[in-house]
Amino acid sequence: MLIKGCMSKLLALVIIAMMVIQLIKPLGWPGLKRRSDFWKLALLAMAAISITAVLGHWT
Repeated sequence: MLIKGCMSKLLALVIIAMMVIQLIKPLGWPGLKRRSDFWKLALLAMAAISITAVLGHWT
């Protein structure tokens, strides 16, 4: 059960790191060409963490 909690925390840390990198130097991926596009990563983070939380409670 410890792994389930760690996965959502790890996922959050990875996406936060991507957001910081996006603010410093844009990643250049489709949809992430400008520094101000970091909010899209925040939406991705909220969706991904929500999905892992639902799957953690569902199984």
